[in-house]
Amino acid sequence: MEFSLSELNNVLGDIKNLSLGKRDFLKFRNISIDSRTLLKNDLFIAIKGKNFDGHSFLPEVLNKGVKSVVIRKGMQKLLPSDFPYWVVNDTLEAFQKLALLKRKKLDIPVVAVTGSVGKTTTKEMIGGVLNKLGRIKLSHANFNNEIGVGLTIFATDIEDKVLVLEMGMRGLGQIENLSKFSEPDIAVITNIGTAHIGLLGSKKNITYAKCEISKFLNPNGVVIIPANDPFLEITLKNFWKGRVIKVRLLNIKNRKDSFEKDDNLRGFYNPSKKTILVEENTFEISLEGFHNAWNFLYAYAVAKELGIDFASFNKFNFASLGGRNKILQSVKTTIYDESYNASPESVKACIKTLLEKPRNKFFIFGSMQELGDESEKYHKEIFNLVNNSDIEKCLFICDKKNQKIYTNYLKDNKKFLVVNNIKDVPKEINKSTKNGDSILIKGSRCWQLEKIIELIN
Repeated sequence: MEFSLSELNNVLGDIKNLSLGKRDFLKFRNISIDSRTLLKNDLFIAIKGKNFDGHSFLPEVLNKGVKSVVIRKGMQKLLPSDFPYWVVNDTLEAFQKLALLKRKKLDIPVVAVTGSVGKTTTKEMIGGVLNKLGRIKLSHANFNNEIGVGLTIFATDIEDKVLVLEMGMRGLGQIENLSKFSEPDIAVITNIGTAHIGLLGSKKNITYAKCEISKFLNPNGVVIIPANDPFLEITLKNFWKGRVIKVRLLNIKNRKDSFEKDDNLRGFYNPSKKTILVEENTFEISLEGFHNAWNFLYAYAVAKELGIDFASFNKFNFASLGGRNKILQSVKTTIYDESYNASPESVKACIKTLLEKPRNKFFIFGSMQELGDESEKYHKEIFNLVNNSDIEKCLFICDKKNQKIYTNYLKDNKKFLVVNNIKDVPKEINKSTKNGDSILIKGSRCWQLEKIIELIN
């Protein structure tokens, strides 16, 4: 898919230093911000990030024989006097405007997924369910910020049938910006939790931030949300006047109970069989837990919107991403690797799944970050949940500053051990576990708990 000179001029303003003779040959195959993977027919945009400045790589870029670049005002001195270029006030903004140009040229459905918990798994499930339509483009790993979303759009081509974008945030206005240059057709808000509450200050602000995903949604599109969050429903109405699908998941035992009339889509989960009944269709999914059944229900709702016929298949084997939904077998124990990140809601969901396992259960718990003034409260909620369960032992890892606080709170409770270094964990867990026991590993990204998995026997 090419970008013409006229298209780029419409977005970036007129190109500088371009002689008349070159105009007919100035077309670009793609947009790039990485000098390492840059191709000769790409347009390079010099973005300044936290840890790098693309302008520093202009000599390398020019050596690759590119035809033009986009630079920030004041950086013209880094280019040869006769070299064509676009100059802008903000190269990241230019990158995002060109991402929107590419998105419009693609002319395929765009699905955007956000939420406090489960957005990456939901994104992957949506991709797996939509495969029947052909090749589906998904955000790579957690490419969910102002650069990652744009890179995913640029990596999409005419062979892709649907584009599924994950959208994350660390403050108000960020998801609105992502929505602005991706213009989704379908938006999914998986839930509103307390992740990042230390940054946004309140669950109310988190709700507002997530609802921003609808600001630039296709007017004929739809927002898919959980049916059990009245404040989310009310807040969303301030952003979005179009169609909303509310989904609810219940245990299969509650199938005969009465339901609210405005639940647009209901599913029933059978945890022992890992099956979900939706609209008389039964689906078996490879990932365990009520929370993953919820994620599948969002994927089902998206697939239904895009016309998927489920009559011919009902089993999905979803790949597990690193540190999410991974089940590993060590020498003597089964390890449930949920080490990628943690919030109060995701920790509780994983504990619930752990409690369904046979034999003795153990929990390696790395403290949760970005909870601000509420941190102690939410950690104590988890401790109380563990204490009132049949989990044999919880090894809790926190920094030295908080170790004394939590040690005092848990004093005389032999179920807990508080440490401030993950290196202390393998030895403790190995001497406590027996053959057939189960271990849940869950903690915030800063702990990098995946590093201790191979040391657990």
